[in-house]
Amino acid sequence: MSDETGCQDSICQSMTIGEIIARLTLEEKIAMMSGSGFYSIHAESKKWGAKPYPAGGANERLGIEGLKFSDGPRGVIVGHSTCFPCSMARGATFDRKLEWQVGEAMALEARAQGVNLLGQVCVNVLRHPGWGRAQETYGEDSFHLGEMGRALSQGSQHHNVISTVKHFALNSIENTRFNLDVHVDERTLREIYLPHFRKIIESGCLSVMSAYNKVNGTYCGQNEYLLTQILRNEWGFEGFVHSDWVLGVYSPDAAEAGLDVENPEPAWFGDNLLAEVRNGNIAEAAIDTAVRRILRTLKQVTKADDPRASYPMSLVACSEHTGLARKVAEQSAVLLWNRDSLPLDERSVRRVGVFGKLATLENTGDRGSSRVNPPYVVTPLKGLTSFLGTDRVTLAGDEADPIAAGKAADAFDAAIVIVGYTAVEEGEYIPSHINLGQEDIPENLTSILDGARKRSNGQTIGGDRTDLRLPPAQVELIRQVAAANPRVIVVIVAGSAVMVEDWIDTAPAALQTFYAGMEGGNALANLLFGKVSPSGRLPFTIARDASHYPPFDTQAHDADYGYWHGYALLDRERNEPRFPFGHGLTYSSFEYGNLRAARRKDGALNVAVTVTNTGTRPAIETPQLYIGWPGKAAPRPVKNLRGFSRVPLAPGESAETVFTVEPRDLAWYDTDRRTWRIEAGIHTVTVARSAGDPEALSMRIPFEREIDLGL
Repeated sequence: MSDETGCQDSICQSMTIGEIIARLTLEEKIAMMSGSGFYSIHAESKKWGAKPYPAGGANERLGIEGLKFSDGPRGVIVGHSTCFPCSMARGATFDRKLEWQVGEAMALEARAQGVNLLGQVCVNVLRHPGWGRAQETYGEDSFHLGEMGRALSQGSQHHNVISTVKHFALNSIENTRFNLDVHVDERTLREIYLPHFRKIIESGCLSVMSAYNKVNGTYCGQNEYLLTQILRNEWGFEGFVHSDWVLGVYSPDAAEAGLDVENPEPAWFGDNLLAEVRNGNIAEAAIDTAVRRILRTLKQVTKADDPRASYPMSLVACSEHTGLARKVAEQSAVLLWNRDSLPLDERSVRRVGVFGKLATLENTGDRGSSRVNPPYVVTPLKGLTSFLGTDRVTLAGDEADPIAAGKAADAFDAAIVIVGYTAVEEGEYIPSHINLGQEDIPENLTSILDGARKRSNGQTIGGDRTDLRLPPAQVELIRQVAAANPRVIVVIVAGSAVMVEDWIDTAPAALQTFYAGMEGGNALANLLFGKVSPSGRLPFTIARDASHYPPFDTQAHDADYGYWHGYALLDRERNEPRFPFGHGLTYSSFEYGNLRAARRKDGALNVAVTVTNTGTRPAIETPQLYIGWPGKAAPRPVKNLRGFSRVPLAPGESAETVFTVEPRDLAWYDTDRRTWRIEAGIHTVTVARSAGDPEALSMRIPFEREIDLGL
């Protein structure tokens, strides 16, 4: 594949895949099943992803260029690409169309930089908000994960970049991910942890990355039940599976289990796999099958027509893409509460004080494998200064001296306090023997919070959070500033839920912006001053008490993943959340009406509702569809998300939004019959502003008989 003129590989010519395999030696076929050159490229650049990594599939003799990999949850990590808001922020948009556009932009920048395999679709369930890599996924709900991941994958593959969905499967503890054994029963596996993967696979995603952890005693990279029985035999996946990078494979037997490519270099494939085949321990047919999958996928993307005539470097971080990054940041921010403080009026708010160390930090999130190096980053302080002018914005104090900050706060018409985390406190945990370029962390990042974790040869960054609250110094900063200034707006920068119980009554307004990407500061100014109404919705539940979440042991080597987490768990235990899943305020108000639903012959549901903007400002509303179950055949949640939409409305305007709930999204998995079934009985259809909306509209739909959907 050429980066500007399209496909030029020899496999795009008349030779069939069978003919290619027949011409390859056993050694060449096995070589195609491993990445190569990773360590030499990495040694030269000293940074993860400075160049595309050869990720298997290549054969110089036959002119097969092979796979060229880049990570990409926040953008292409090669070069100086556009840094979008993190995946969790984009999950908060609940906007499939916008996520498709992000996927397309990533693909354009990938093609321009010689990348044809992009590891961008991370959809692991946020089982607990302390998970270090929470920012790389979309949230806690499987349906929501599948919808957003499908959009990203399809947007990328529109430009013939191979999408990778990851990490397959049950990866949601970071610190012990290399040796964690997750125990899960069959129904929980099928209903909670796999449906979103299946939806993305069936939408056409061409590759899968296995997880580091074990599932029920077997490493995911060599788990035949996951990689062959479920992924291939049941779901019909025809693409290839590649391992996670570094320590993702533990035996050459992975080839027969269904792993096609070991990355980044052949530790267990290569000579070890060759010896096993020659000794008769592994069938050569397994090698041919893996190579066939790789070649079939390469041929699919290299022979397909490109939507563009060329993919020049001028596409990378172009104004269209940075504008898209700003739009995503604007539409992802969640207004948690607002006691008549927002939006600010730029005519009457003449002087703004900005507080907190994070206000000046280029804090785009994790600095591990998802790290993007954009050409610039707009910090909160830069964004506000650009919006109002240097004479109206003052950096007035931080958590190093909250008392002094409080004394300064009364001089301003409004005070903006930036709090939260950095890559030091949450993100990919990087062991001491692996260098992803983290040693070049600027001093102002390593000193942001007290207690930064150290190791003998430098700074350890990332990992799981053990405390879901803000650091005490930041809480004290909020209190001191709020005591002196009645118009305080707190901006939370974090990858997932932050508990607010110890300061919620102190601040009149709070906005969670997640890790907002390279244009986050400009987006923040537009949001605070009402140029854009907030429209993000929480893709997770914020509890009142940390004990309301599932157990979470950051040092566990064995973990039981049960059926209940997130809003389903809080509903079951009757624990009221501080903020429910799907919560988010705007600068307007809305009413729902005329709810109606009808069953189709195949068991699917069509649901419609009318949404009206009853406020005085244009805004985007996000109606959410939940289904409540009979729950007699098996215990099920009080409700599950099964639809959502984005409805932009002017003041006084109304619009109808329509949801379709497919049969599989109504079914539960019967482990005795090994089949999906729609239960007979009353199903409750609810359309709401959140999972805890007291003004939700509901109706009851009877299913007179059970419907068996098979696998």
